[in-house]
Amino acid sequence: MAKQGGWRPDPDLPEIAFAGRSNVGKSSLLNRLMRRKSFARVSNTPGRTREIHFFNVNKLFCLADLPGYGYAKISKARKAEWRPLIEGYLKDSPLLRGVVQLLDVRHDPTEDDLTMLDFLADLGVPTIFAVTKIDKLRKLEVKPRLETLSKFLGLDIDQIVPFSATTGLGRDELASALIDLLALPDWKIPEDQPDEPSESEAT
Repeated sequence: MAKQGGWRPDPDLPEIAFAGRSNVGKSSLLNRLMRRKSFARVSNTPGRTREIHFFNVNKLFCLADLPGYGYAKISKARKAEWRPLIEGYLKDSPLLRGVVQLLDVRHDPTEDDLTMLDFLADLGVPTIFAVTKIDKLRKLEVKPRLETLSKFLGLDIDQIVPFSATTGLGRDELASALIDLLALPDWKIPEDQPDEPSESEAT
C-alpha cells in the first residue's frame, strides 16, 4: 500500500486505478471482479482508508484501489490528505494505463465526483465508467437512470458499465473493458511524437 510521500510497490507492471467516493461499493466490486470474497477489504466505516492498495493480478498487471473520497463525517484535515495522494498517484505513476471511475446508480454525481471527473479529463487518462449497485433499483428503473447518468456525463449509454457486486451483473463486461484498456498504448506519450530512430538510422 502507499501513503502520500511513503512506500509503494515498484511500478514494473501496468496499473489500472479504481476511483470513487466513499460507500460507492468499490471493494465489493473488486471482490466480484476478481471472484474472490476477500480480495479487497470491505470497511464498515466509509472514508476510513487513507492509503492506496495495490493488487498484483497473476503477475500480469496491478489494480490500484484509491481511497474513497467525499465522506461527509470525515474531518477537513483528513480530506485534505486525500487529494494530493490521489492526484499525485494519477500524475506520477509511469505505468498507469487508465482509471475505472465508479458512480452509484441511485445518485447524480456529487461535487466531489465532478471534481474527480474534471481532473481525469484534464489529465487525459483513459477512463471507464462503472455504475454500481444496479441491484438496488427495480428493473424498470435501471435504463432511465443509466440514460440520465450518461447525459450528465456526456457519454453514450453503451460507454457505461452497469455493475452489481451482489448479482455479478456487468462483471464480464468490466473485465473485458480492462483487457482492452491494458492493450492501449501509453496515453502519456503524444500520438504525433516521432518514434526514436533505430541504430542504423542514427548512424
